[in-house]
Amino acid sequence: MKNRRPLFAVPYVVWMALFVVAPIVMVVIYAFTTAAFDPTMNNFTGMGTYLSIFTRSFELALIATLVCLLIGYPISYMMAKEGPGFQRIATVLIMLPMWVNFLLRTYAWMSILENNGLLNQFFSAIGLFDLINGLFGTDIQYFRMIRTQGAVVLGMVYNYLPFMILPIYSVIVKLDHSLTEAAQDLGANSVTVFRKVILPLSLPGVLSGVTMVFVPAVSTFAISRLLGGGTHMMLGDLIEQQFLGGAYNPHLGSAIALVMMIIVVICMWVMNRFGEGEEQAVML
Repeated sequence: MKNRRPLFAVPYVVWMALFVVAPIVMVVIYAFTTAAFDPTMNNFTGMGTYLSIFTRSFELALIATLVCLLIGYPISYMMAKEGPGFQRIATVLIMLPMWVNFLLRTYAWMSILENNGLLNQFFSAIGLFDLINGLFGTDIQYFRMIRTQGAVVLGMVYNYLPFMILPIYSVIVKLDHSLTEAAQDLGANSVTVFRKVILPLSLPGVLSGVTMVFVPAVSTFAISRLLGGGTHMMLGDLIEQQFLGGAYNPHLGSAIALVMMIIVVICMWVMNRFGEGEEQAVML
């Protein structure tokens, strides 16, 4: 049986080689060559013109990750404190939107946030615009929500929030309740128990959730293009433009993708190192 095990690994190795290793190698080759495949560093030296796009992408991704954390942690904590029946129902409800196509969910938010969308129609029906216009002498007909950075962040939070809730919930629900009981027996109140026991022990789930939200958020392109209206370009949009748009330059696109991958890997390494340090501190 031991001699047969490598044979079972062959399909996996072939799959990884074709669809993981080979694309990365191609990206590296394209990033360091010209259209004639001559070696060059111009693809990287000229990347400074896109610094604002890099900054916007990481800024919006960080904001979306922070919002997901602020919303997801309390939900995960409350879920873990409820009974098994409630936990199963809540888990299904959280995962239910993920059963719908990603683009369909984003298009749904477009119809909600449009100038004549469902939300503005609701505000108009309840007389909110008339009230504001009467109080301030304005002539507001709708709130501009679509094609803004806020709409992009909202789309990222909506689509990636389950990736924050589920890892944190899976860690908190497995915590040993005897630890909290011991802290309470020693005189710690609820706030102290949470700050000294629950929060440090749940940090691995938090770091996992932050990674699972930040990585797709910083590289998204469909959300920023549909909800941002193309006016708030992010790294994903820039890379797509170099491969599929009018500014066709796969070598520059590969260089941008390579830099983004390196930055994301560094961020993940830092968070993993931080998580290892926290786990050792808790054990001590």
